[in-house]
Amino acid sequence: MKIYGFQKTTLLDYPGHVAATIFTGGCNFRCPFCHNGGLVLCPDQIRPIEEEVVLAYLKKRKGILEGVCITGGEPTLQPDLKEFLRKVKAEGYRVKLDTNGYNPRITGEIMEEGLADYVAMDVKASLPNYARAAGCPDLDLSRIRESIGILKSGRVSYEFRTTVVKGIHTVEEFDAVGQLLEGSRVYYLQSFRHSGEVLQKGFCAFLPDEMEKIAEMARKYIDKVELRGVE
Repeated sequence: MKIYGFQKTTLLDYPGHVAATIFTGGCNFRCPFCHNGGLVLCPDQIRPIEEEVVLAYLKKRKGILEGVCITGGEPTLQPDLKEFLRKVKAEGYRVKLDTNGYNPRITGEIMEEGLADYVAMDVKASLPNYARAAGCPDLDLSRIRESIGILKSGRVSYEFRTTVVKGIHTVEEFDAVGQLLEGSRVYYLQSFRHSGEVLQKGFCAFLPDEMEKIAEMARKYIDKVELRGVE
């Protein structure tokens, strides 16, 4: 599998576990607020990390690390993702998969085969605003609905999350997002943060009191709604 970044230790990426994070390249979305622009647009300009190097490190750190987070870019675009996950699971690691939900078939297969223990799906916006938030005018929104349904089936632990961006979202639209995710286990609202690799400049974060209003809207439909990155 093509690996373009490797964080050897993280306490943040996999809730409740000491983990390593693996970054894949390429994405089928072009979210204007994406903070990993290099991985999305031009991964081939980044020197890849050999899969064997990563696996050797994971072998060495067994007993210290508990999990591996696979993120991107969009990991489900990798043709040999499942094969790589089998190797990680063979070492006894828990796996967290980050995905934008646009490949429900692959996500479903990974869950059915027991290759992921936790899936985090980015829900970009309310459905009427999804194409703008994803930077893609011709999205098949049925794929998003299907992925949401697959995760809500409860086969593995999961979370839904939205990076909330002033200039992309409105406070009011999170009533519709709440309805879309109604009955979900957990929903995280992440405050936008600037990065030197953001695809499009000019965005900013909502104020803390605005984020609280957004959370209250979602709580009408989802019991556990939490804020991340709000200071």
